[in-house]
Order: sequence, then structure tokens, then C-alpha cells
Amino acid sequence: MAERKKTNDFGRDSVPLLVLKTSVPFMLAQLVNVLYSIVDRIYVGNIPEIGADSLAGIGVCAPILTLLSSFGTLIGIGGSVRFSVHLGAGEGKKAGRILANSFSLLLLLSAVLTAVFLLSKGQLLRWFGASDTIYPYADTYLTIYTAGTFFALLSMGMNYFITAQGFPGLGMLTTLIGAVVNILLDPVFIFTFQMDIAGAAVATVLAQMASCAFVLLTLKRKKMKVPLGIVKPELYIAKRIVKIGFSPFLIMATDSIILIALNAVLQFYGGREQGDTLITAATIVQSYMLLITSPMLGITGGAQPLISYNYGARRADRIRGTIFWALMLCLCFTGVMFLISRILPHYFVGIFTGNREYQRLAVWGIQVFTIMIVPLSFQYVFVDSLTALGLTRLSLLLSLTRKTMYFAAVCLLPLFFTAQAAFYGEPLADGIAAAITSCAYYQVYRRYLKGEGRLEGIRM
Repeated sequence: MAERKKTNDFGRDSVPLLVLKTSVPFMLAQLVNVLYSIVDRIYVGNIPEIGADSLAGIGVCAPILTLLSSFGTLIGIGGSVRFSVHLGAGEGKKAGRILANSFSLLLLLSAVLTAVFLLSKGQLLRWFGASDTIYPYADTYLTIYTAGTFFALLSMGMNYFITAQGFPGLGMLTTLIGAVVNILLDPVFIFTFQMDIAGAAVATVLAQMASCAFVLLTLKRKKMKVPLGIVKPELYIAKRIVKIGFSPFLIMATDSIILIALNAVLQFYGGREQGDTLITAATIVQSYMLLITSPMLGITGGAQPLISYNYGARRADRIRGTIFWALMLCLCFTGVMFLISRILPHYFVGIFTGNREYQRLAVWGIQVFTIMIVPLSFQYVFVDSLTALGLTRLSLLLSLTRKTMYFAAVCLLPLFFTAQAAFYGEPLADGIAAAITSCAYYQVYRRYLKGEGRLEGIRM
């Protein structure tokens, strides 16, 4: 019985309490995880003489790093959602096969992706807006980071299964370990060893190694409902994992495309005089946005196992409650961040650079980007809830609608105004997409979740 109290019963515990107990640690874990990139950028931005160019170099690398992370999401979310459904249905052996196959797939993916990106990184950086000035810094950072892909994918992808088994606190500890290691090692490698941007990359890889070791050791513990194993990947199970994970994967992958477009547009329309300056400012703005979007993903990611578990248990009432309370949590969080964005952004920007021009542009960019972050809560909660219910085609369509509008706005607005007008693509897409997604979710609610629910109509 004592063992039982240490875990969360997804089928019987209070729904609001469960949402808090799973989503808040996951939210904090994502917030801590943001420190990986932000701490790197803070230290790199303050390197004497080359800080601004080095920071722009990391900004050019950002789309590639996001793309690499999306593969961890592909298997992590795809596998953990199916894993939770089987747990909810009382099918422990099937859940174990999902876990083992997910682990094997991540091992294969990490090997393939490391080779592909190391071979193609030079051309990719040129395509993504690296000028002759910032290319050497971007190339150095990306080469070292890509070499650690194995640890990054495993720690991210397998961490979902810790939360799915009722241990959100341990899931948060995974990212906390990595962040602390990164924060401690960054100044040592960057300044003490005088490795500059290479030191930031080395510190990040070592932090990912620490997180990876903790995740794997945790999943092997006997207290886990389903301990970690390894099998030869089974094609049928792999297809089912990818089917669920493809929507969040593509959402993250298209984030890369938008970052690429934004950097390229700012470089092209900004020209020699403003191109690198705008990219540096945009890198700071994107760092701030991670403080908002990553915790939101933590809230929705923490709620997903609850939704999937209760889908397997055929409890429409608990699914409705989970979605409602996750939305309330997101709205409260984004409301606070909206106010902070209006009052305190200059303090955040000042951590990265003392240059007045960069500071002015970055503060303005933060206030533009965050205009519609409160409505964005509806987009994040409803899309990830639909994914947890297996309605991946609809969730993918809704996500791609937002990304397509964002991409179009980034490319078209500078044609009619200035290069800085590209920054307005974010709030424009966020507001419209939130309205469209809310309407779509309401139709799903009426058809499947209202009253006793008709969950048998949903096919995973």
C-alpha cells in the first residue's frame, strides 16, 4: 500500500488534483529545460568582442536543433500515448512492448540522424541564413551539439514514459539534472577554458548525457509499473507509435521551417546593415518565447497521459475534466506572462547584451510576439488533447493551419512594409488559429465527449 501512495491513480484520483500533480511538474520540467538554450545564449552573448556574432550563430542553428528534438517527440509522445491507453485498459504486457519498441526506435533514429546532420550541416547553415561573419560560430556549435544527438533524443523521448507511469516528479528531475549540469559547466568551458562557443556546446552535450543516464536508470527500477526493456523493432508497433507521434513531430519540425524563414527574411530584407543585427534580436526574442511555449507544452504534455489513460478506461467525464483544468492552468500562466511581457522584458534582454540597438529591437520584438499568447492557450490545449485521443489527422491539420499562416505572414509582410514587419507573423497566426481550433474542438466535444461520451467512435 505504501508503494501505491507514491504514484498517481489516473482512473480514480481527483481530476483537478491529478492535472496539477502531472502538468505542473511537467511544466516546470519544460521551463527548466529551456535553460539549456537560454543559459548558453546568455553566456555566449557576453563573450568579449565576439558575443553578438556568436549569439547570431546559435540563432541560425536553432531550426536544426528544433528539428532534431522533434524526433524525440515523435517517439516519446507517440509511444507514451499508446502506452497510457494500454495501461488504462489493464494491458500491461502490451504496454511493455510499446516501451521496449520506443527505446529501440530511438536508438536507431539517433544513429541515423547523427550521421545525416554531420554530413549536411555546412549546406544547411548556408540555407538557413548564416552569413560569412557568423558561419564559423554556427558551424562549431552545431558540430559538437549534433555529436551528442544520441543523449538528447533518449533523454527527451524516454522521459515521457516516466510521467506516463505516474511519476511526474521524477520526470521533472530529469530535466532539472540536465539544466543544473549545464549551468555549472557553461562558465567553466566558455570562460575558464576559453573555449568560447565550443564550450557552450560541450557543456550542453555533457548535461544531456547526465539526463539520459538518469532517465534510463529510472526506467529500469523495480518500482516502475512497466520496467524498461529492449527488443528488435516490430514494424506493426512502430507504425502505430509513429501514427500518434507524427502530429506533434510535424508541429515541432514546422517550427524549424518558420525559424529558417524568419532568419532568411531578416537577413535578406535587413541587408548588410541590419541583417545580422535583426537575427541577433530575433534570437533573444525566440529565447523569451521559449519561456512561454515550453511550459505550455509541459502543461498539455502532462495532461496527455491522463486523457489517454481515461480513453482506454472509457471515462469521457474524466477526459472532459482533464482538458478543462489543463486549459485553466494554461490561461493563468499565459495571462501572467502577458503582463510580464509588457512590464519587464528589458530586464530579460539586458542579460544577453548591453548593446542599446539590440536591446531596443529585442524588447519591441518580445512585445509584438506576445500580443496573442493568451488565446494561444486554446490552440495548445485542444491540439494536444486531440492527439491524446488519437485524432491525429485533425490535430495535425489545425497545427499546420497555424504554421502555414505564420509562414505566409513572415514572408509577405516585409514585401509591403519593412524587414521588422516579419515579427507580426506570430500574433497574427496565433489569434486566427486559436479561433479555428476552438471551433473544431467544440465539434469533437459534441460528437464524442458530451454527456456519457461516445468514445467507441474514436479509433486510435
